[in-house]
Amino acid sequence: NALPQDITCLAADRMLIFASYDNILHAFARNKEVVHTYEGHKARIHLLQSFGDHVISVDVDNVLIVWNIQSEEEYLRVDFDKATFAVSAVLHPSTYLNKILLGSEQGSLQLWNIRSNKLLYSFAGWHLAVTSLEQAPAVDVVAVGLVSGHIIVHNIKFDETLMKFQQDWGPITAISFRTDGHPVMAAGSPIGHIALWDLEEKKLMCQMQDAHSTAIAGMSFVPGEPLLITNGADNAIRVWIFDGPGGTGRVLRSRVGHSAPPTKIRYHGQNGEQILSAGQDGTLQSFSTVHEKFNRSLGRGSINKKKSKKKGLKLDTMALPPITAFASEVAHQSDWDSIVACHQGYITCTTWNYQKASMGAHKLRPEEFSKHKPIDIYATAVDITSCGNFAVIGLSTGQVDVYNMQSGIHRGRYGKERAHEGAIRGVAVDGLNQLVITAGSEGLIKFWKFKTKDLVYSTELSSPSGILLHRDSGILGIAFDDFSISVLDIETRKIVRTFSGHHGRINDMTFSPDGRWLITSSMDCTIKTWDLPSGCLIDCFLVDSAAVSLTMSPTGDFLASTHVDDLGIYLWSNRSLYSLVSLRPLPADYEPSMVTLPSTCPVQDVDVAGDEETCDEMIEYVSPEQLGEQLVTLSSLPESRWKNLLSLDVIKKKNKPREPPKVPKSAPFFIPTVPGLIPRYIAPEEENDTQSKVVNLGVLAQKSDFYIHLEEALSTNEYTAPLNLLKSLGPSNIEIELRGLAPEGGGSAEVMLSFLRMIGMMLNKKYNFELAQAYLALFLKLHLKILSSEPNLLEEVSRLSAQLEETWIHLRTLFNQSLCVLTYMKSALL
Repeated sequence: NALPQDITCLAADRMLIFASYDNILHAFARNKEVVHTYEGHKARIHLLQSFGDHVISVDVDNVLIVWNIQSEEEYLRVDFDKATFAVSAVLHPSTYLNKILLGSEQGSLQLWNIRSNKLLYSFAGWHLAVTSLEQAPAVDVVAVGLVSGHIIVHNIKFDETLMKFQQDWGPITAISFRTDGHPVMAAGSPIGHIALWDLEEKKLMCQMQDAHSTAIAGMSFVPGEPLLITNGADNAIRVWIFDGPGGTGRVLRSRVGHSAPPTKIRYHGQNGEQILSAGQDGTLQSFSTVHEKFNRSLGRGSINKKKSKKKGLKLDTMALPPITAFASEVAHQSDWDSIVACHQGYITCTTWNYQKASMGAHKLRPEEFSKHKPIDIYATAVDITSCGNFAVIGLSTGQVDVYNMQSGIHRGRYGKERAHEGAIRGVAVDGLNQLVITAGSEGLIKFWKFKTKDLVYSTELSSPSGILLHRDSGILGIAFDDFSISVLDIETRKIVRTFSGHHGRINDMTFSPDGRWLITSSMDCTIKTWDLPSGCLIDCFLVDSAAVSLTMSPTGDFLASTHVDDLGIYLWSNRSLYSLVSLRPLPADYEPSMVTLPSTCPVQDVDVAGDEETCDEMIEYVSPEQLGEQLVTLSSLPESRWKNLLSLDVIKKKNKPREPPKVPKSAPFFIPTVPGLIPRYIAPEEENDTQSKVVNLGVLAQKSDFYIHLEEALSTNEYTAPLNLLKSLGPSNIEIELRGLAPEGGGSAEVMLSFLRMIGMMLNKKYNFELAQAYLALFLKLHLKILSSEPNLLEEVSRLSAQLEETWIHLRTLFNQSLCVLTYMKSALL
């Protein structure tokens, strides 16, 4: 699990890994979980040494503590005087039981017995600070690295020096010995060089210059193997193999990140597996989201690659400044360069080849600056067409030029001399190479024809700081200097959304693959997600350091971010892909919570409980029966409940059996037999069917619940109860209930009037529209003769007829309009 602060020291034994930050020491098991914590130091720990069942730590106040690993208790504490013996290195010599060797900044060495807490011997030293101690493969022999660059191979048993070497690169930072049969010692330096010393010949065997671009921090030969593992502050760990002539090593494998914070990241390709990243160290790198073995470094920009190779990294005057903006496209990436980049304060834009993982063949700059390089003019924005053939480059003077990516030839310029009066803040090309959109610092957004270079449209806005185009949907995101964001539709060329809420400069924007979300990062340390269809803020969280650049995966699964003074690229998973997430708008007074940056271990999210509550609320949300009183609303009943009401007699006729069903005769459990010598069964008796076929009319005299509710509704005028009852019945029961309303079925004209009023109420409120039609149709079919003879019923029916016609004419007009538009869209040549 990640520790709260940066790890300052590491040590390991056969079971545990010890890591310290500030004044606290932790022990990790299985490389991931903290199993022990050791607290007792008052100052920062700067030295660690594992020691059997104990671990030794030394802090900058010169206090040495020996800890019992299992009990987490102090076994021994020794305070040294800083003036006479400031501990700078610690080592446990092989076969020296319970003993440790300490090196000091004063140059002397001391051998201590930890068990008895005794100083056994003091070595006079060489009057130079000891920077490192390393055990040689031979017993009693120790290599001592000094601040002057000297390496002393010393026998501590007899206190005599065996050999002495010197490096001119400053203090010795690390020492390691080969143990695969070759008498070789490697020593590291603060400038990144490694020297390999032959211990038999007592001379320098070879140098590995620029193994790292910074000081060698750690170095270790793999036991019994010709492999050397090194790391440095340049954010790289490398494995060197010694299998060639001359004893020099070559890189076998490496894991390299940016040595300075990344400035711009973008996903490359459509599979969402590669992220291109440009850093302040001047390099362009490709990081894989699948596995680190697929990472590639495209190197650093150079004015002249051949001269740069000759001079080396340290003396390279040809190196280009860091990349500030770049654009990439996968189309034709196997044929020619597929990445174009502009550099900080530099007019020339460079091309890069992703396939070859190197800098490309072309340097793109206007012809008038081909002989001399201006100081105050530089490239500010780049874009590459979706076909991969053209690069569009904007300059600080307001010029916008087009270049061919294959040949590097200048293919034209937008505007007579320049496209904008102010510096170009952003350029974008649409997906079909029809339009080029440019943004200038003077506040104009201009649309140009890509081929003819003609100005099509211009709109004035407050000064934009950057633009981003989502090519698939034709939506342009514009960030402004006043910290607001606008979204412009490039088809209608109108602002369709405006968002405000950030309180710092907007660093970067990215769209989700479907174009529904716009995600923005700002110097106020927030990352916000805006929902474009609803125009609302749906997600917002705070991070420790502001996000400098953002990019969303083309598959929508990850959001990648880089942060101020942070070397890493952080991946945030899109929770809406695998769990139910409420996308309700956040309130205006929403206070975002601080979120820790993602790490390699699964950490339980703080806000999971809150999310679950909103999810449950969302599941329990029930849509109202009617969204609006003016809307005609249908019931949610299945068609079988109302569609066939008029055809019930036909359905019954079809389903009538040809002959009545016969009741099976029940056989007795013991079949009776006739008494006698020969066993015979008794013949079954003929049963007489004497069931009466006369229907008992007394049953019909009972009033049904529906009938009673209709009678009550005459006085109360509340028709909800009878309607709900009717909705719960099947088609046959509905027909029986409606037949029973007529006087000959035991009903009355008043109840029939009440039923017609219920239909009128349904038409007034415009809900259960199709049920009102079906019930009324069946009612008219059953009772048409009675209706014509009752004047009060006739009056109610005529009122209903006018109401029904008015509603239907309105509906029919809407239907006709929709059908007309649909027919036009299908047939017209748009």
